[in-house]
Amino acid sequence: MAMPDPKIQPKGQLQRLLTYLAQTVILGLAIAFLLLIIWPEMLPRESPTVEIRQIQPAAPIRPSMGPVSYAAAVEKATPAVVNVNTAKVVTVRPHPFFDDPVFREFFGRGGDDLITPRKRVETSLGSGVIMSKQGYILTNDHVIRGADAIQVSLRDGRRASARVVGNDPETDIAVLKIELKNLPSISLGRSERVHVGDVVLAIGNPFGVGQTVTMGIISATGRNKLGINTFENFIQTDAAINPGNSGGALVDADGNLIGINTAIFSRSGGSQGIGFAIPTSLAQRVLADIIQYGRPLRGWLGMEADSITPDLADSLKLESTEGVIIVGIYRGGPAHRAGLRPGDVIKSIDDKKITGAHEALLAISSRKPGDRIKLKILRDGKEIMLEAVAIERPASLARRR
Repeated sequence: MAMPDPKIQPKGQLQRLLTYLAQTVILGLAIAFLLLIIWPEMLPRESPTVEIRQIQPAAPIRPSMGPVSYAAAVEKATPAVVNVNTAKVVTVRPHPFFDDPVFREFFGRGGDDLITPRKRVETSLGSGVIMSKQGYILTNDHVIRGADAIQVSLRDGRRASARVVGNDPETDIAVLKIELKNLPSISLGRSERVHVGDVVLAIGNPFGVGQTVTMGIISATGRNKLGINTFENFIQTDAAINPGNSGGALVDADGNLIGINTAIFSRSGGSQGIGFAIPTSLAQRVLADIIQYGRPLRGWLGMEADSITPDLADSLKLESTEGVIIVGIYRGGPAHRAGLRPGDVIKSIDDKKITGAHEALLAISSRKPGDRIKLKILRDGKEIMLEAVAIERPASLARRR
């Protein structure tokens, strides 16, 4: 029997060892492959490259640099702003108890003084703006209403009695006239070009302390539906306006008049940052009419219109709430003669789109009697062009404050 070769035995063991190692490596690779298929997030990933670029800051929105001081604007405007002092005689009636004969007998003959009506003088303060060198002054109607005597005080110390040229309760405008020489007058700005955020100065005589200037910005334009006047198109400002400022000037940063201060929103009676001024575009028209005619002349068509609500637009199958709907027509009036009917929707007046009843009122009243007014209306889903001739707004429609 042959014996195994001792030299061949170690070689067989080496082969088995290499085979075992190869199987182990293959098994490990297979397991790793399976793990990567099941959990791919185990693969190492490169961190993303973060690129930071510094962007040049945009230029600030500053169409013009504001002045460090408004002294030049104040010096330009204040000589034309005046204090308006009014006085009226008020009759004070005695208490009704003194009408009782028994009560009067109790006081004897000395009681006759108690039952006699007494008169006293009430004074009030306001402001005004000299509009021309001829002495015409704009102020508020409520400042001079019922006054028996009006005195105007200028910044240079001069005083003069003023007469009322005319007044307009529907815009709260009054025009006074004084007879003095070498009068200053204010320069006019364009109130229709002002923007929210513009700097404004309010000049007047608050609480009778003397001429005072406050600064703020325009908070809003075209304010209406406040119930203050019939015709409202106010400039709203946060410049402090207090009692006594009424009738004073609201000027821009260059000292040009853009409004007549007229009202404040207040729970305490003092300024709370919500004041209203009549724009010069409206005040000028009233001033010119009063000087020329003694009263404001306004167009009137003889119709009643309401704004269109979303519910009303749905019920009438209108595409939007723009325009106003006619709810009433005065028989024989300009609107009736022009062919308008209740239920018509006015879309534009003189080619200007109308969005609400107040806007329609301002558009028509700004025209003079005799002017032809073009109306685009919507009737039964069709657009129709009509033309009406305005007449003067009846005085009976004026709402007294």
